[in-house]
Amino acid sequence: MTTGDPEPIHADQWSDWLLNRRHGGDAGHERVVRSIVERIRDRVLDGAALRPGLPQGTVLVDVGAGDGLITFGAFDRVGPSLRAVLVDVSAPLLARAELRAVEQGVRDRCTFLKTSAEQLEGVADASADAVTCRAVLAYVADKEAAIRSFHRTLKPGGRVSLAEPINRDEAVNAAAFASFLLTPAAARVSPAARLLHRCRHAQLPATLEAIQNDPLTNFTERDLVMLFQKVGFDEIHLELHIDVFRQPAVPWDTYIDIAPRPGAPSLRDVFASHLTATEQRLLEENLRPLVESGRHKTRETTAYLTASKSA
Repeated sequence: MTTGDPEPIHADQWSDWLLNRRHGGDAGHERVVRSIVERIRDRVLDGAALRPGLPQGTVLVDVGAGDGLITFGAFDRVGPSLRAVLVDVSAPLLARAELRAVEQGVRDRCTFLKTSAEQLEGVADASADAVTCRAVLAYVADKEAAIRSFHRTLKPGGRVSLAEPINRDEAVNAAAFASFLLTPAAARVSPAARLLHRCRHAQLPATLEAIQNDPLTNFTERDLVMLFQKVGFDEIHLELHIDVFRQPAVPWDTYIDIAPRPGAPSLRDVFASHLTATEQRLLEENLRPLVESGRHKTRETTAYLTASKSA
């Protein structure tokens, strides 16, 4: 490092997941994942009514901006009249987003703030025309405080648009299935199915108490609506999307290196800590052909919510 070079910004759990563990470190699978999240992004932008022809100086506050997925999509839609405030708790992700802004020639239209969704420190009251977030409230302990910050920063008539994963049912079902496996009726469950359940169960809160105490699993789509009502938003609309689909074919080594969310273990991690070598071989023999052929099914539950601040 030469004198005057900036200090390196080391990875944190958020940047490590988004830039590596989300796609198992596989560049080819990263493109697949990005195409999926870009469809979610587009629905969020639709809900925020971000489109060409907006007045000069329109302001977007992108909460949990990550590497800028929503912001740069908004710039492409709206054009030069849009300015963006990118907010995140991760300094490495903000640094990456700023680099992308420089590369795309829009750095002068961006403000970067390291602050939490609950505080939005540095974002002025009634300064935003739109607030967006994707998979942010699921990691926020005080969701009401975050939603109050959204309301505070919006101008009268401004809109919030978000997409949040709803994980409570999956976690509750996993905990219930763990109890079922202790009963005589569970004799019909195959050994491979038992092993897969143990792996999935290890990636989620494992007890009802833990489910209720974990921000990821302690809320449903109905809770989101009630919180937005409580804070004072108007014209709240929520759509719950439940998608069951076949995952794109992916190499086995990539698949087991994918972490489903920040802070969660990958299947490779779970294998090492929860399964014997014999159990690992059995699960691989049953699951690998499905994964690598694109026949393995998954289920995703997403709440899309829009709301406006009274004018």
